[in-house]
Amino acid sequence: MQHQLLREPRVAPSILSSDFAQLGQQVAEVMDAGARVIHCDVMDGHFVPPITLGPLIVGSLADQVHGAGGMLDVHLMIERPERHVEEFAKAGADMITVHWEATPHVHYALKSVRDAGCIASLALTPATPSLAIADVLDELDNVLCMTVNPGWGGQEFIEHSIAKVRHLRELLPDGVPLEVDGGIDVATAPRCRQAGATLFVAGSAVFGSPDPGKAYLEIADAIGG
Repeated sequence: MQHQLLREPRVAPSILSSDFAQLGQQVAEVMDAGARVIHCDVMDGHFVPPITLGPLIVGSLADQVHGAGGMLDVHLMIERPERHVEEFAKAGADMITVHWEATPHVHYALKSVRDAGCIASLALTPATPSLAIADVLDELDNVLCMTVNPGWGGQEFIEHSIAKVRHLRELLPDGVPLEVDGGIDVATAPRCRQAGATLFVAGSAVFGSPDPGKAYLEIADAIGG
């Protein structure tokens, strides 16, 4: 079912920007509005400076998200992510993203995600060239192009990301989703869509709004999702 959800353009609200005192309620609001991919940003204080959430939070959302027909998109902004894949898979992750820059064993890390029964996704930071994906195309199911530097919400969209998204789309086989994350809102999402992106992570643009459900719908309408 999770692979089916990624076959059409979708907005993936990121709980990084949510009010954690009302996390379940806010996730319900965006899912009631039509969201089916919930993005979870995991940060370890090493690969990126902040520390955020772990498997316990992913696990606390799993029944709610899966029960509503959705999937959990877990973005590991952590060093040596292959060491933690199994734990997040057991917690209920459906797609797990590892960073090309976070491990010397990218091929092994992606294989570990698939072996755990999850969708294998590879993320590239803004400074990592698109061609980094070339030798692992057979091991990945999704590519995440960071359109800001990883680690902080609310950053301004990096303009040269549009050209990178376009290049990644040319490199990827037909049908492989292309995700963008960082500074995504009603203005930048359609531009990324035109360049070839299909999955749009939106944090502060959704959960920074007084009405997350409405904010989600505005971005979804902007990409035709």
